[in-house]
Amino acid sequence: MFLSEMIKKIVVFSGAGMSAESGIQTFRDHGGLWEQYRIEDVATPEAWNRDPELVTRFYNERRKKIIETSPNEAHQLIQHLELIYDVSVITQNIDDLHERAGSSKVLHLHGNIRFSKSSGPNQEAAYYPIDSWELTEADRCPEGYRLRPHVVWFGEAVPLFEVAEKLISSADVVIIIGTSLRVYPAAGLINHIKEDSKTYLIDPNANNLNLPNWIEAVSESAVKGMKSLYENLTS
Repeated sequence: MFLSEMIKKIVVFSGAGMSAESGIQTFRDHGGLWEQYRIEDVATPEAWNRDPELVTRFYNERRKKIIETSPNEAHQLIQHLELIYDVSVITQNIDDLHERAGSSKVLHLHGNIRFSKSSGPNQEAAYYPIDSWELTEADRCPEGYRLRPHVVWFGEAVPLFEVAEKLISSADVVIIIGTSLRVYPAAGLINHIKEDSKTYLIDPNANNLNLPNWIEAVSESAVKGMKSLYENLTS
């Protein structure tokens, strides 16, 4: 029996390394964004309450960069798997490169920077598309509250975590790509992978991570590792 005949559902769990080859700067690696900005200044509810202009400017810059970039070959190969399998993507990334590559089922654990939401008490009630790269003080929700980026900040709950748990537990194959599994609660999703699922982790530092023995390490970049895995899954 071919491998493809044994698989019905694939779940891709992606992190910052997924988009790095598109030119989107990571946060934690050497030279990443957290060496330029303090988390406390731009990525917490307290930062927003203290200086919404700084926070808005930070995410406007990120959004502009994302709009100027394109999906890389790894994003495209994931989309191509939909021709054979039921493929869902769970991403920690706030960019929309999976969608722009054509993936039809993408769950954003930490939000989507191309959208905004109310800074008032009903933040999850609605999300508002940002047509350009810039969110301004004048942008308001129907209740009159200033719009903030649709991003889950440090110290905030992850609203879609339970949905992601159920999704990853349904997979026959899980592809973890571009994440070191250090960010919680997102990293805890691996605890919900079913025992008989085939699980791969693609990351240049995969061999140096303390992984469970049931996860196969693929110590490659997102593009190179995804090329190899794609060939395996479609042969």
